[in-house]
Amino acid sequence: MALDSLIVSHGYWILAVGCLLEGETVLILAGYAAHRGYLDPFWVVAVASAAGILGDQCYFWLGRRHATVVLRRWPRIAAQAERLNGLVARFHEAVIIGVRFAYGLRIAGPVLMGAGPIGALRFATFNLIGAVLWAVLVGGIGWVFGQAAESLLGKLQRIEGWLLLGAVLAVGVAWWVRRRRRSGQ
Repeated sequence: MALDSLIVSHGYWILAVGCLLEGETVLILAGYAAHRGYLDPFWVVAVASAAGILGDQCYFWLGRRHATVVLRRWPRIAAQAERLNGLVARFHEAVIIGVRFAYGLRIAGPVLMGAGPIGALRFATFNLIGAVLWAVLVGGIGWVFGQAAESLLGKLQRIEGWLLLGAVLAVGVAWWVRRRRRSGQ
């Protein structure tokens, strides 16, 4: 099966799983795939938004229900609590929206907010706004990248499959290495 047909048939599922986690790279690749016509741009934004919302809501409730266990298990997250709580106290909704754009706080932020005093409905409302903005902006970066690459390099149809496969493999290896380092193995 050719890479383009794999993207067409499985691209949305891969995007959803990626966006449940940190997701920026997967979303950029999906934006590029939408530019190339493999995926529909509307559905890229819709799937990324929905998965981003769902993921952050799960992390929020994880923090709400099991904060002490999570913070004890992952001291790196606990170390960011004071900084994030200070930002939330000063900037409220902007922090809820913007935390998904902050490297290192994409997952830790909702966990810490769940452990804090933010109401669930308030978090859900601004999480929804943040997820849609994030999906449009980051997916748009992939679209613009595709446009720029095409303008600079001409039609990439002969090698784009290999480039995309290489990018996916690089992301997978980077994710695996990072997870192994975090777990101390």
